[in-house]
Amino acid sequence: MNTRMRRAAVAVAAGAMAVSLAACGSAKEAGDKTKESSGAAKGDAIKVGLLLPENQTARYEKFDKPLIEKKVAELTGGKGEVVYANAKQDATTQNSQVDTMITNKVDVLIVDAVDSKAIAGSVKKAKEAGIPVVAYDRLAEGPIDAYTSFDNEEVGKVQGKALLEALGDKAKDGQIVMMNGSVTDPNAKLFKSGAHSVLDGKVNVGKEYDTVEWKPENANTNMAAALSALGKDKVVGVYSANDGMAGGIITALKAAGVSPLPPVTGQDAELAGVQRIVAGEQFMSVYKPYAPEAEAAAKMAVALAKGEKLEGVTTSTVDSPTTKGVASVLIPVVSLTKGNIKDTVVKDGVYSIDEICSDKYAAACAAAGLK
Repeated sequence: MNTRMRRAAVAVAAGAMAVSLAACGSAKEAGDKTKESSGAAKGDAIKVGLLLPENQTARYEKFDKPLIEKKVAELTGGKGEVVYANAKQDATTQNSQVDTMITNKVDVLIVDAVDSKAIAGSVKKAKEAGIPVVAYDRLAEGPIDAYTSFDNEEVGKVQGKALLEALGDKAKDGQIVMMNGSVTDPNAKLFKSGAHSVLDGKVNVGKEYDTVEWKPENANTNMAAALSALGKDKVVGVYSANDGMAGGIITALKAAGVSPLPPVTGQDAELAGVQRIVAGEQFMSVYKPYAPEAEAAAKMAVALAKGEKLEGVTTSTVDSPTTKGVASVLIPVVSLTKGNIKDTVVKDGVYSIDEICSDKYAAACAAAGLK
Protein backbone atom coordinates (compact mmCIF):
# COMPACT_ATOMS: atom_id res chain seq x y z
CA MET A 1 0.00 0.00 0.00
CA ASN A 2 2.82 2.45 0.83
CA THR A 3 4.58 1.64 -2.44
CA ARG A 4 1.40 2.26 -4.36
CA MET A 5 0.86 5.59 -2.60
CA ARG A 6 4.42 6.70 -3.34
CA ARG A 7 3.94 5.84 -7.00
CA ALA A 8 0.68 7.76 -7.07
CA ALA A 9 2.31 10.79 -5.43
CA VAL A 10 5.11 10.83 -8.01
CA ALA A 11 2.61 10.43 -10.83
CA VAL A 12 0.44 13.30 -9.59
CA ALA A 13 3.46 15.52 -9.10
CA ALA A 14 4.50 14.78 -12.66
CA GLY A 15 0.99 15.31 -13.93
CA ALA A 16 0.88 11.82 -15.44
CA MET A 17 -2.48 10.70 -14.09
CA ALA A 18 -3.06 8.21 -16.88
CA VAL A 19 0.26 6.51 -16.15
CA SER A 20 -0.62 6.42 -12.46
CA LEU A 21 -3.96 4.73 -13.15
CA ALA A 22 -2.32 2.20 -15.43
CA ALA A 23 0.28 1.43 -12.78
CA CYS A 24 -2.42 0.97 -10.13
CA GLY A 25 -4.33 -1.33 -12.46
CA SER A 26 -1.23 -3.41 -13.11
CA ALA A 27 -0.46 -3.62 -9.40
CA LYS A 28 -4.02 -4.71 -8.65
CA GLU A 29 -3.91 -7.36 -11.38
CA ALA A 30 -0.61 -8.67 -10.05
CA GLY A 31 -2.03 -8.77 -6.52
CA ASP A 32 -5.12 -10.64 -7.67
CA LYS A 33 -2.99 -13.11 -9.60
CA THR A 34 -0.81 -13.74 -6.55
CA LYS A 35 -3.89 -14.26 -4.39
CA GLU A 36 -5.35 -16.76 -6.85
CA SER A 37 -2.18 -18.85 -7.10
CA SER A 38 -0.94 -18.66 -3.52
CA GLY A 39 2.04 -20.99 -3.17
CA ALA A 40 1.64 -22.41 -6.67
CA ALA A 41 5.03 -21.20 -7.91
CA LYS A 42 6.90 -22.63 -4.92
CA GLY A 43 6.74 -26.27 -5.93
CA ASP A 44 7.73 -28.43 -2.95
CA ALA A 45 9.40 -25.59 -1.02
CA ILE A 46 6.20 -24.64 0.79
CA LYS A 47 5.65 -23.28 4.28
CA VAL A 48 2.77 -24.86 6.24
CA GLY A 49 1.48 -23.06 9.33
CA LEU A 50 0.21 -25.49 11.97
CA LEU A 51 -1.86 -24.11 14.86
CA LEU A 52 -2.98 -26.57 17.54
CA PRO A 53 -5.36 -25.58 20.34
CA GLU A 54 -3.96 -26.80 23.65
CA ASN A 55 -1.50 -29.01 25.49
CA GLN A 56 -3.80 -30.31 28.24
CA THR A 57 -4.65 -33.29 26.03
CA ALA A 58 -1.60 -35.44 25.31
CA ARG A 59 -2.54 -36.22 21.71
CA TYR A 60 -1.64 -32.90 20.08
CA GLU A 61 2.05 -32.76 20.95
CA LYS A 62 2.63 -36.52 20.90
CA PHE A 63 0.68 -37.52 17.80
CA ASP A 64 -0.90 -34.80 15.65
CA LYS A 65 2.12 -32.51 15.33
CA PRO A 66 4.77 -35.15 14.48
CA LEU A 67 2.38 -37.03 12.18
CA ILE A 68 1.56 -33.88 10.19
CA GLU A 69 5.24 -32.91 10.01
CA LYS A 70 6.16 -36.39 8.78
CA LYS A 71 3.50 -36.42 6.05
CA VAL A 72 4.32 -32.90 4.82
CA ALA A 73 7.97 -33.93 4.55
CA GLU A 74 7.00 -37.08 2.67
CA LEU A 75 4.76 -35.21 0.23
CA THR A 76 7.33 -32.49 -0.49
CA GLY A 77 10.51 -34.56 -0.67
CA GLY A 78 11.68 -33.01 2.57
CA LYS A 79 11.46 -29.46 1.17
CA GLY A 80 8.26 -28.42 2.92
CA GLU A 81 8.54 -26.58 6.23
CA VAL A 82 6.00 -26.79 9.08
CA VAL A 83 5.84 -23.70 11.31
CA TYR A 84 4.17 -24.66 14.59
CA ALA A 85 2.40 -22.84 17.43
CA ASN A 86 0.17 -24.04 20.29
CA ALA A 87 -2.48 -21.70 21.71
CA LYS A 88 -2.60 -23.38 25.15
CA GLN A 89 -6.40 -23.10 25.19
CA ASP A 90 -6.43 -19.32 24.62
CA ALA A 91 -8.49 -18.09 21.65
CA THR A 92 -6.93 -14.62 21.74
CA THR A 93 -3.47 -16.14 21.61
CA GLN A 94 -4.49 -18.26 18.64
CA ASN A 95 -5.79 -15.24 16.74
CA SER A 96 -2.42 -13.55 17.32
CA GLN A 97 -0.69 -16.67 16.08
CA VAL A 98 -2.67 -16.48 12.82
CA ASP A 99 -1.52 -12.87 12.43
CA THR A 100 2.08 -14.00 12.92
CA MET A 101 1.66 -16.76 10.34
CA ILE A 102 0.29 -14.21 7.85
CA THR A 103 3.25 -11.90 8.53
CA ASN A 104 5.62 -14.85 8.03
CA LYS A 105 3.91 -15.53 4.69
CA VAL A 106 3.04 -19.18 5.14
CA ASP A 107 1.54 -20.77 2.04
CA VAL A 108 -1.28 -22.58 3.86
CA LEU A 109 -2.67 -22.85 7.38
CA ILE A 110 -3.83 -25.94 9.27
CA VAL A 111 -5.89 -24.68 12.22
CA ASP A 112 -7.40 -26.65 15.09
CA ALA A 113 -9.48 -23.87 16.63
CA VAL A 114 -9.62 -23.19 20.35
CA ASP A 115 -12.94 -21.46 19.72
CA SER A 116 -14.62 -22.16 16.40
CA LYS A 117 -16.46 -18.82 16.34
CA ALA A 118 -13.63 -16.62 17.64
CA ILE A 119 -11.28 -17.85 14.91
CA ALA A 120 -13.59 -16.77 12.05
CA GLY A 121 -12.13 -13.26 11.71
CA SER A 122 -8.60 -14.62 11.56
CA VAL A 123 -9.58 -17.20 8.94
CA LYS A 124 -10.96 -14.32 6.85
CA LYS A 125 -7.71 -12.36 7.29
CA ALA A 126 -5.70 -15.36 6.09
CA LYS A 127 -7.92 -15.78 3.05
CA GLU A 128 -7.62 -12.09 2.22
CA ALA A 129 -3.85 -12.53 2.35
CA GLY A 130 -4.13 -15.37 -0.18
CA ILE A 131 -3.52 -18.12 2.38
CA PRO A 132 -5.89 -21.12 2.19
CA VAL A 133 -7.06 -22.61 5.49
CA VAL A 134 -7.60 -26.26 6.46
CA ALA A 135 -9.78 -26.71 9.56
CA TYR A 136 -8.32 -29.59 11.56
CA ASP A 137 -10.26 -31.73 14.04
CA ARG A 138 -12.73 -28.91 14.79
CA LEU A 139 -14.93 -27.21 12.20
CA ALA A 140 -13.75 -23.60 12.35
CA GLU A 141 -16.05 -20.87 11.14
CA GLY A 142 -15.09 -18.42 8.41
CA PRO A 143 -14.12 -19.10 4.77
CA ILE A 144 -12.20 -22.35 5.29
CA ASP A 145 -11.09 -24.33 2.24
CA ALA A 146 -11.09 -27.86 3.65
CA TYR A 147 -11.77 -29.84 6.82
CA THR A 148 -10.79 -33.15 8.36
CA SER A 149 -11.96 -34.71 11.59
CA PHE A 150 -13.75 -37.75 12.89
CA ASP A 151 -17.47 -38.42 12.66
CA ASN A 152 -18.05 -36.56 15.89
CA GLU A 153 -21.72 -37.36 16.39
CA GLU A 154 -20.79 -41.01 15.95
CA VAL A 155 -18.20 -40.57 18.73
CA GLY A 156 -21.00 -39.62 21.13
CA LYS A 157 -23.13 -42.53 19.95
CA VAL A 158 -20.25 -44.97 20.50
CA GLN A 159 -19.76 -43.60 24.03
CA GLY A 160 -23.48 -43.79 24.80
CA LYS A 161 -23.80 -47.35 23.51
CA ALA A 162 -20.78 -48.44 25.57
CA LEU A 163 -22.25 -46.89 28.72
CA LEU A 164 -25.57 -48.67 28.15
CA GLU A 165 -23.69 -51.93 27.60
CA ALA A 166 -21.81 -51.47 30.87
CA LEU A 167 -24.99 -50.63 32.81
CA GLY A 168 -27.01 -53.51 31.39
CA ASP A 169 -30.32 -54.01 33.19
CA LYS A 170 -29.27 -51.51 35.89
CA ALA A 171 -29.46 -48.55 33.51
CA LYS A 172 -32.43 -47.00 35.34
CA ASP A 173 -31.57 -48.13 38.86
CA GLY A 174 -30.05 -44.74 39.69
CA GLN A 175 -28.74 -41.57 38.06
CA ILE A 176 -26.02 -40.95 35.53
CA VAL A 177 -23.90 -37.80 35.34
CA MET A 178 -23.08 -36.34 31.94
CA MET A 179 -19.78 -34.46 31.70
CA ASN A 180 -19.73 -32.82 28.26
CA GLY A 181 -16.88 -30.84 26.75
CA SER A 182 -16.41 -27.11 26.33
CA VAL A 183 -19.14 -25.02 24.71
CA THR A 184 -16.46 -23.25 22.64
CA ASP A 185 -15.68 -26.53 20.84
CA PRO A 186 -18.18 -27.44 18.08
CA ASN A 187 -17.14 -31.08 18.42
CA ALA A 188 -18.38 -31.10 22.02
CA LYS A 189 -21.86 -30.21 20.81
CA LEU A 190 -21.77 -33.14 18.38
CA PHE A 191 -20.46 -35.60 21.00
CA LYS A 192 -23.24 -34.47 23.32
CA SER A 193 -25.90 -34.78 20.62
CA GLY A 194 -24.74 -38.26 19.65
CA ALA A 195 -24.68 -39.44 23.26
CA HIS A 196 -28.14 -38.07 23.99
CA SER A 197 -29.54 -39.76 20.88
CA VAL A 198 -28.54 -43.11 22.39
CA LEU A 199 -29.08 -42.47 26.12
CA ASP A 200 -32.29 -40.42 26.24
CA GLY A 201 -35.19 -42.46 27.62
CA LYS A 202 -32.89 -45.32 28.65
CA VAL A 203 -31.14 -43.68 31.62
CA ASN A 204 -31.95 -41.06 34.23
CA VAL A 205 -29.66 -38.05 33.81
CA GLY A 206 -29.25 -36.64 37.33
CA LYS A 207 -26.72 -33.91 36.53
CA GLU A 208 -25.23 -32.61 33.29
CA TYR A 209 -22.33 -30.19 32.82
CA ASP A 210 -20.58 -28.38 29.97
CA THR A 211 -17.00 -28.44 31.21
CA VAL A 212 -15.07 -25.20 30.91
CA GLU A 213 -12.00 -25.62 28.67
CA TRP A 214 -12.23 -29.42 28.90
CA LYS A 215 -10.05 -29.21 32.02
CA PRO A 216 -9.82 -32.32 34.25
CA GLU A 217 -9.85 -30.14 37.36
CA ASN A 218 -13.16 -28.59 36.28
CA ALA A 219 -14.62 -32.05 35.64
CA ASN A 220 -13.38 -33.06 39.09
CA THR A 221 -15.15 -30.09 40.72
CA ASN A 222 -18.34 -30.77 38.77
CA MET A 223 -18.32 -34.45 39.70
CA ALA A 224 -17.85 -33.66 43.38
CA ALA A 225 -20.84 -31.30 43.19
CA ALA A 226 -22.94 -33.96 41.43
CA LEU A 227 -22.14 -36.55 44.09
CA SER A 228 -23.05 -34.08 46.81
CA ALA A 229 -26.36 -33.24 45.13
CA LEU A 230 -27.40 -36.75 44.08
CA GLY A 231 -25.81 -38.89 46.75
CA LYS A 232 -22.76 -41.05 46.08
CA ASP A 233 -24.80 -44.27 46.18
CA LYS A 234 -27.23 -43.02 43.52
CA VAL A 235 -24.75 -42.54 40.65
CA VAL A 236 -24.69 -45.67 38.48
CA GLY A 237 -22.63 -44.35 35.56
CA VAL A 238 -20.80 -41.33 34.16
CA TYR A 239 -20.70 -40.12 30.59
CA SER A 240 -17.35 -38.36 30.21
CA ALA A 241 -16.64 -36.80 26.83
CA ASN A 242 -12.88 -37.43 26.99
CA ASP A 243 -10.14 -39.22 28.92
CA GLY A 244 -8.65 -36.17 30.60
CA MET A 245 -11.99 -35.37 32.22
CA ALA A 246 -12.52 -39.05 33.03
CA GLY A 247 -9.34 -38.89 35.11
CA GLY A 248 -10.70 -35.93 37.09
CA ILE A 249 -14.07 -37.65 37.50
CA ILE A 250 -12.56 -40.91 38.77
CA THR A 251 -10.42 -38.97 41.27
CA ALA A 252 -13.61 -37.31 42.59
CA LEU A 253 -15.39 -40.67 42.82
CA LYS A 254 -12.51 -42.17 44.79
CA ALA A 255 -12.27 -39.13 47.08
CA ALA A 256 -15.98 -39.53 47.89
CA GLY A 257 -15.44 -43.19 48.76
CA VAL A 258 -17.51 -44.55 45.87
CA SER A 259 -16.85 -48.28 45.57
CA PRO A 260 -17.10 -50.10 43.29
CA LEU A 261 -16.55 -47.38 40.72
CA PRO A 262 -19.42 -46.90 38.24
CA PRO A 263 -18.65 -47.24 34.52
CA VAL A 264 -17.04 -44.08 33.12
CA THR A 265 -16.61 -43.36 29.41
CA GLY A 266 -13.82 -41.43 27.69
CA GLN A 267 -12.27 -40.44 24.39
CA ASP A 268 -8.83 -40.04 22.79
CA ALA A 269 -7.21 -43.27 24.03
CA GLU A 270 -4.71 -41.32 26.13
CA LEU A 271 -2.11 -43.51 27.81
CA ALA A 272 -3.48 -42.74 31.28
CA GLY A 273 -6.98 -43.58 30.01
CA VAL A 274 -5.84 -46.88 28.53
CA GLN A 275 -4.12 -47.74 31.82
CA ARG A 276 -7.29 -46.93 33.76
CA ILE A 277 -9.22 -49.23 31.40
CA VAL A 278 -6.72 -52.03 32.06
CA ALA A 279 -7.08 -51.43 35.81
CA GLY A 280 -10.88 -51.50 35.61
CA GLU A 281 -11.30 -47.86 36.73
CA GLN A 282 -12.53 -46.53 33.38
CA PHE A 283 -14.86 -48.61 31.23
CA MET A 284 -13.94 -47.39 27.75
CA SER A 285 -12.42 -44.73 25.53
CA VAL A 286 -12.93 -43.81 21.91
CA TYR A 287 -9.87 -44.61 19.83
CA LYS A 288 -9.50 -42.13 17.03
CA PRO A 289 -6.69 -43.17 14.68
CA TYR A 290 -4.70 -39.94 14.48
CA ALA A 291 -2.51 -41.00 11.57
CA PRO A 292 -5.23 -40.95 8.86
CA GLU A 293 -6.59 -37.63 10.17
CA ALA A 294 -3.15 -36.02 10.25
CA GLU A 295 -2.29 -37.44 6.83
CA ALA A 296 -5.54 -36.12 5.35
CA ALA A 297 -4.79 -32.64 6.71
CA ALA A 298 -1.25 -32.73 5.33
CA LYS A 299 -2.45 -33.87 1.89
CA MET A 300 -5.07 -31.13 1.72
CA ALA A 301 -2.63 -28.49 2.94
CA VAL A 302 0.10 -29.41 0.47
CA ALA A 303 -2.36 -29.51 -2.44
CA LEU A 304 -3.79 -26.10 -1.52
CA ALA A 305 -0.34 -24.59 -0.99
CA LYS A 306 0.65 -25.70 -4.49
CA GLY A 307 -2.56 -24.33 -5.99
CA GLU A 308 -3.85 -27.82 -6.82
CA LYS A 309 -7.46 -29.00 -6.68
CA LEU A 310 -8.69 -31.25 -3.86
CA GLU A 311 -10.37 -33.77 -6.14
CA GLY A 312 -9.21 -37.23 -5.13
CA VAL A 313 -7.97 -35.94 -1.76
CA THR A 314 -11.31 -35.25 -0.03
CA THR A 315 -14.21 -37.70 0.16
CA SER A 316 -17.22 -35.67 1.29
CA THR A 317 -18.48 -32.20 2.13
CA VAL A 318 -19.77 -30.58 5.32
CA ASP A 319 -21.49 -27.31 6.15
CA SER A 320 -20.28 -24.96 8.87
CA PRO A 321 -22.48 -22.15 10.24
CA THR A 322 -20.71 -19.78 7.84
CA THR A 323 -19.53 -21.88 4.89
CA LYS A 324 -21.43 -24.46 2.85
CA GLY A 325 -20.02 -27.46 1.01
CA VAL A 326 -16.57 -27.55 2.61
CA ALA A 327 -14.44 -30.31 1.05
CA SER A 328 -13.83 -32.84 3.82
CA VAL A 329 -12.41 -36.14 5.01
CA LEU A 330 -14.14 -37.81 7.99
CA ILE A 331 -12.31 -40.63 9.77
CA PRO A 332 -14.18 -43.54 11.48
CA VAL A 333 -13.70 -44.26 15.21
CA VAL A 334 -13.42 -47.39 17.40
CA SER A 335 -14.79 -48.17 20.87
CA LEU A 336 -11.74 -49.06 22.97
CA THR A 337 -12.28 -51.46 25.87
CA LYS A 338 -10.08 -53.84 27.84
CA GLY A 339 -10.75 -56.59 25.30
CA ASN A 340 -9.40 -54.85 22.19
CA ILE A 341 -6.42 -52.82 23.44
CA LYS A 342 -3.96 -55.20 21.80
CA ASP A 343 -5.80 -55.09 18.46
CA THR A 344 -6.07 -51.28 18.34
CA VAL A 345 -3.58 -48.96 20.03
CA VAL A 346 -0.89 -51.63 20.41
CA LYS A 347 -1.28 -53.01 16.89
CA ASP A 348 -1.23 -49.50 15.39
CA GLY A 349 1.95 -48.61 17.29
CA VAL A 350 0.34 -45.86 19.37
CA TYR A 351 1.63 -47.47 22.56
CA SER A 352 3.76 -50.49 23.30
CA ILE A 353 2.72 -53.05 25.90
CA ASP A 354 5.73 -51.93 27.95
CA GLU A 355 4.40 -48.36 27.98
CA ILE A 356 0.93 -49.45 29.07
CA CYS A 357 2.06 -52.10 31.51
CA SER A 358 4.28 -50.13 33.86
CA ASP A 359 4.95 -51.62 37.31
CA LYS A 360 1.75 -50.11 38.70
CA TYR A 361 -0.34 -51.91 36.05
CA ALA A 362 1.67 -55.12 35.63
CA ALA A 363 -0.77 -57.37 37.49
CA ALA A 364 -3.82 -55.84 35.76
CA CYS A 365 -2.09 -56.26 32.38
CA ALA A 366 -1.35 -59.90 33.08
CA ALA A 367 -4.99 -60.49 34.03
CA ALA A 368 -6.08 -58.74 30.80
CA GLY A 369 -3.75 -60.87 28.67
CA LEU A 370 -1.46 -57.96 27.77
CA LYS A 371 1.97 -59.57 27.66
